[in-house]
Formats: sequence, C-alpha cells, structure tokens
Amino acid sequence: MDKKKVKLNILGLSYSQTQSGAYALVLAEEEGDRRIPIIIGGVEAQSIAIKLEGLEPPRPLTHDLFLNFARAFDVELTEVLIYKLEEGIFYSELVCTRSSEVIRIDSRTSDAVALALRFNCPIYTYEEILAKAGIVLDFGDTKESSGTSSPTSTPSPRSRSSSQSDNNPLASKTLAELQAMLDQAVEAENYERASEIRDEIKRRSK
Repeated sequence: MDKKKVKLNILGLSYSQTQSGAYALVLAEEEGDRRIPIIIGGVEAQSIAIKLEGLEPPRPLTHDLFLNFARAFDVELTEVLIYKLEEGIFYSELVCTRSSEVIRIDSRTSDAVALALRFNCPIYTYEEILAKAGIVLDFGDTKESSGTSSPTSTPSPRSRSSSQSDNNPLASKTLAELQAMLDQAVEAENYERASEIRDEIKRRSK
C-alpha cells in the first residue's frame, strides 16, 4: 500500500529560541493548517532566505553551484521528499531524473529545501510524518512566519525590532539610498545586512 504524500510550502524562517545560532524553518501543508518546524543551521537558513528574498549573489553559493552542476549534466531535481522522522531528526531525499532514469539521493532537509527553491520543484512528506510532527500554529501576527511579510530574510530579532525603532539607522535613509546600500551589501556578500535593508524597504512599501 502506497503511503499518502502531502505537499508542503515554505511558511517562513525565524530565529530559534531553543538553539543558539540556529533557525527554525517552518513548512506548512498546502491544504491544511498543520505546520512542521525544523531546526536548521545558519548557513542553510541564509541560503534559503537569499533565494526567497530574490537576492542575487555576485558569485554562486554552494546550492547554486549544485544547480549549475546538475543542469550541466542534464540532471533535474523533480521533487524533495521528507520520508522519515526519527528521534526528532527529519530525513529527506532528492528525487532526480536523468533521461528516463530516476535517481534518489539522501540529503539533509535544510539542503533539500534550499535546492527545491533553486530547481523550483515541490516538497512533500508523508501523512504519517505530518500527523506525528505537525502542529497548528497561529502565525498571523508574527512577522517571522507570515507568508506575506518578510520571514524569508535571514532572521534576526535585533534587526526586526530595530526596524520599528526610532533608533533604527536605516529609518533616515531614502528609498534610493536603501536600494544603493542593498546593492552594495549583496556585492560584498554581506547577506545578513542585505536582508535587514530589504526588510526596511518592504516595511515602507506596505
């Protein structure tokens, strides 16, 4: 009997309150209210955030390199599957195709999601995993997890609170100045700074 697969969407990223230097990646079932929070490292969180923010690094990051390498050899990532949950750890695989051959590659979930964004492919899990790990969270008023605000930037509680503060140094900048600063930050590969500036630009455009 085949297991029932459930499609997941990326709801957002937030700074982990339980592990220093880590982030929580929140995945949501496409047709339902359940959420799966997954603790990931800062590097992977930044890679995911950069893609979701639409930032273009001057040189390819590791996951961009994987995309270019795969495409050079006619390998396509068709889906990501979170297939197992064991002792609090999510296990994922990359389902790839080359010609008519299907290839499955084991992957950390954080890397798999970063690649899914670059290949523009769907993310799935099994119903039994969602039933076990899924929780219903109301993120409607939280910026970190709202799909329409800016959860996708590299999360930083300090930057988010400062963007609302009178002491925010970005508040005195014009939009043109902010855009120039954003371009400079991306060019310098300072993606955390770029995300802070992008947050300020988005805040003003509301």
